[in-house]
Amino acid sequence: MQPSGGSGGAVLPFPARNADQIGFTRDELTRILDLYGRMVAAGEWRDYAMDFTRDFASFAAFRRAAEKPQARVEKRPSLRQRQGMWTLFGEHGQVLKRGHELASVLAPMERRLMKAVDT
Repeated sequence: MQPSGGSGGAVLPFPARNADQIGFTRDELTRILDLYGRMVAAGEWRDYAMDFTRDFASFAAFRRAAEKPQARVEKRPSLRQRQGMWTLFGEHGQVLKRGHELASVLAPMERRLMKAVDT
């Protein structure tokens, strides 16, 4: 006898949920916020914004809140097999670096930080 309203005792898999938006993993966000914190301490950045869409996740850092972002890091998983899912954009929207690894894409900002600390 089957229980009423049941599925006959069969185990049904939990329905898979398609991602409605792209996000950062904890490790990725930790690495990005670590750089942001060091840039704030060096007096380079004062504000940030994050954007999460179906296609990409973005972290933008600003010198002042009313300006264009001084740097923007984007994660686009759809480009993983091509030039890499990570892109670093400059203040005027130019691509500064693309790659498969977040650390290598953030390297130009790390070098900039070293120059800011030295002066």
